[in-house]
Amino acid sequence: MADARPFHWEYEPPKVVRERYLVTGGRALEGTVRVSGAKNAALKMLAAATLTGERCRLTNVPEIEDVRAMTETLRDLGVVVDHPEPNVYEISAGDVDWLFVPLEAAAKMRASFMLLGPLLARFGEVIISNPGGDRIGRRPVDLHVDAMRALGAEIEYRYGYYYAKAPGRLRGTEVRFPFVTVMGTENAMLAATLADGHTIIRPAAQEPEIDDLITFLQKMGATVERTYADTIEVHGKKRLRGAEHHVMPDRIEAGTFAIAAGVTGGHVVLEGADCDTMNAFVEVLGKTGMGVSCGPGRMEVDAREVGPGALHPVDVETGAYPGLATDIQPPTSVLLTQARGRSRIRETIFEDRLEWLSELRKMGASIQLKSPHEAWIDGPSQLKAASVEISDLRAGASLILAALAADGTSSIGGAHHVQRGYENIERKFLDLGARIERVQEGELTATT
Repeated sequence: MADARPFHWEYEPPKVVRERYLVTGGRALEGTVRVSGAKNAALKMLAAATLTGERCRLTNVPEIEDVRAMTETLRDLGVVVDHPEPNVYEISAGDVDWLFVPLEAAAKMRASFMLLGPLLARFGEVIISNPGGDRIGRRPVDLHVDAMRALGAEIEYRYGYYYAKAPGRLRGTEVRFPFVTVMGTENAMLAATLADGHTIIRPAAQEPEIDDLITFLQKMGATVERTYADTIEVHGKKRLRGAEHHVMPDRIEAGTFAIAAGVTGGHVVLEGADCDTMNAFVEVLGKTGMGVSCGPGRMEVDAREVGPGALHPVDVETGAYPGLATDIQPPTSVLLTQARGRSRIRETIFEDRLEWLSELRKMGASIQLKSPHEAWIDGPSQLKAASVEISDLRAGASLILAALAADGTSSIGGAHHVQRGYENIERKFLDLGARIERVQEGELTATT
């Protein structure tokens, strides 16, 4: 690869429309919500589709900004991406003539770095920028890079870009991570599907979205399986074929709407929810005293009898799957403001994930931040309307939940963060009886 910078330009952050949510609380939510496809599965499958030149068809893909950003990036590479109907995407990567993932794509979302493994494995080279994403703590990609090097890639880092190439095919090996990494596991697995020989990945992350990705790869003809809970093995193939796959439901979205019932004293049925992927979260709901019942493709949450203010306090700790997902911890924190007594939150994944609690305190929550990783929540708190700002995707959904439980009308800035990961969130809340609207303020840069 050339020693020069990939381009010589002054990067300008993408323009986003500045919008706020106006949410009026005090109404118990009632009704049925259909859970959308999983963001964290769909994005990885879009990347995986570049492993073949044949057409791949994905259904139940959520209509969210992160998916739009990924498909735009793929099109910029020369990949044909069709969107024939809502929630359906068809990807044909027969001709990828631009093996360069720029800073603009990386700034929009961290998942753009998932293109490293498949592009490197199939085409033998790629230039890719450091990724962006939510500001919830350090999320280094060193483990991804080390995994590619273990598979035989040569990678240099210059001017904010990784220059990666693989002389010949990548070579199967043992990829051993120092700790569990979800995207690192996925990137290594995608690269190994076209490597020469046998690859063992351990400790492999156990998230259900990874197993859904494995199912998609198997349909593409890859020889990949989870041989032990923390081990994934791959026998590389010279080529893969096109396939069709239905993306699994989003367990974080399901959890968000389940908590909406809890904080408002309501009753919500979640169609398409898979309780088997949410055991740790369902256990937390049960400990609060809420009624939770599960069936095939269905979850029902009933807080009408216990009601907000009479929930039981719970101590929770996030962890790698099958532990409580870090992404559901912020909504759970809102739920625990309505518990009678002290709850403790321990965040073990991201060191800055609790910073958003300062916005929740503006709404009247009684919260003590004991350390960057631990918070004490004393309740029940009578939340009140306030003007607050969203700092990241999950904090955004959580502030909406708090506003639904508060007295008065709250103004929540930074609505674009929520649109990255929740499909039609306003419509779904409105269908449950919520009073919520999104209003435009004008334009500003994404980093403002």
